[in-house]
Amino acid sequence: MAQEDPGRCSPVDALGGLGPLARQLNQVHNRLWHERVHQDVTGPQFTVLSLLDAHGDMDQGTLGALARLDKSTAAPLLERLRRRGLLDITRDAGDRRRKVVSITEEGRRLAIRLAPAVVTVSEQMLAPFSPEERAQFLSLLRRAVSES
Repeated sequence: MAQEDPGRCSPVDALGGLGPLARQLNQVHNRLWHERVHQDVTGPQFTVLSLLDAHGDMDQGTLGALARLDKSTAAPLLERLRRRGLLDITRDAGDRRRKVVSITEEGRRLAIRLAPAVVTVSEQMLAPFSPEERAQFLSLLRRAVSES
């Protein structure tokens, strides 16, 4: 979609750009997630549970950064998971300003149970690509989100 003069683009030119394609990709992913993974656990919630399962207890700020959640999203998301009994939130004994988040056994079981379905969604979305194209596509996406 490279243009000689970006100032001469029309709205139709913009439809083939990143924004509309990213939105469509997200819509497909959300539909498959709803069909194959779980209606009551969102992608960000699964990410939080998986990070806690993999890395153990951590403070809320670190967890939010690893999960790439902004502060306004992280606190309510964690509270919903806490109310469901999937994680615990406590004050750090050494620094009462810090909240420490830990996964419960129920949360761990749910993350482990859902992991194969999450992988299936990714595999289904990447099915049109060869193994080399998959690796390149994922590498390019990682680079795009890490540099923004």
